Amino acid sequence: MKKPSIPVGLVFSQSGPYAMMAGEMRKSALMAIDEINGSEEFDFVFAPHLRDPAGVVAGYHVACADLIREQQVDHIVGCYTSASRKQVIPIVERTERLLWHPARYEGFESSDNVIYVGAAPNQHVVPLVRHMLDHISSDVFCIGSNYIWTWEMNRVIREIVTSAGGRILAERLLELGETAVDHIVKEVIDRKPPVVFNTLVGESSYAFMRALHAAATRAGLTIPTLSCSLCEPELKLIGSAASVGCITSSAYFESIERPENRAFVARWKARHGADSSLSVDGQSTYVCVTLLARAIRRAGSAEVGAVRRAAANHRYDSPQGPVWVDPDNNHCFLTPRLARSVPGCQFKIFWEAAAPERPDPYLSNLDLTAIGTRPDKSIDAMTKRSNHLRIVK
Repeated sequence: MKKPSIPVGLVFSQSGPYAMMAGEMRKSALMAIDEINGSEEFDFVFAPHLRDPAGVVAGYHVACADLIREQQVDHIVGCYTSASRKQVIPIVERTERLLWHPARYEGFESSDNVIYVGAAPNQHVVPLVRHMLDHISSDVFCIGSNYIWTWEMNRVIREIVTSAGGRILAERLLELGETAVDHIVKEVIDRKPPVVFNTLVGESSYAFMRALHAAATRAGLTIPTLSCSLCEPELKLIGSAASVGCITSSAYFESIERPENRAFVARWKARHGADSSLSVDGQSTYVCVTLLARAIRRAGSAEVGAVRRAAANHRYDSPQGPVWVDPDNNHCFLTPRLARSVPGCQFKIFWEAAAPERPDPYLSNLDLTAIGTRPDKSIDAMTKRSNHLRIVK
């Protein structure tokens, strides 16, 4: 008996400044769809409808409008950057559709029409800044791409660091896709900061990492670099030498020792080649599609309201660990992890949370007094702490 078909939109750019990452996400979505379509656990199949906005931000709205109007798609999986997601939210809200968003993002958002499967700020930037303050330095040099990911990340970093008595030594921005980084690298080498926090995206980040490594090697310096976005396929693009030693915060690394992940990695490599590498956003896209399929099965319908209710609090033992949607904000419980990039373009995990953490997209539950203050900082700085992160509207 033929299974009914449910259309699903996939919106990922295949060209432009972040085409590599979006391509990995698209491959993961198609892998999940093929597995669901071939499984006896589901009494339906997904019919994927692919759209390529080609890295043009306005193209995401056009692509989703087309999917909704022409294909009657109720569920859309996609968007790597926050700029693209914000193009899509108005149309899914107006037409009562669901966007399943896989990527890590900066937080300070919650829509009834978005299921946020990527990490919220309390699940990525907060653990990394806490580690920096406890083990590296309370003074930091920030460099990032000139858009909302960096703006909000820098605001969170600044709030936590200054509350701990530390200093933001500099905030330098590059336009998305910009690879002229020599002037910033020169400033880093001249100023010799104790740590660099990198929120650059795509080719900008790869160029910076390569140039900083070369300049630091010539100068005989070792400057730790932190990131909330670096992943395994990007290590290969940066190069084996320049990519080693970066401390990264993420809910997923290919090296996670879980039976579910080992099996997932084996299936991925069988499909895409032994030399291929998984990424956090690729794995999260796979989780998106799987959560969607499970919610439809529980609801007995692809109707948006029924699926949203069925997705809430439904635990899925994913490759990264247990994942479930918090009905209060449509974000997922995830397990934060910290790792250091090592030779072979992989990450070695050195810390992970004891259990999945509840998503806190607005950091309304962040207690700054619980994040360590350096003993060498003044009492005056300590007294200026606030109990909660300020929310700028």
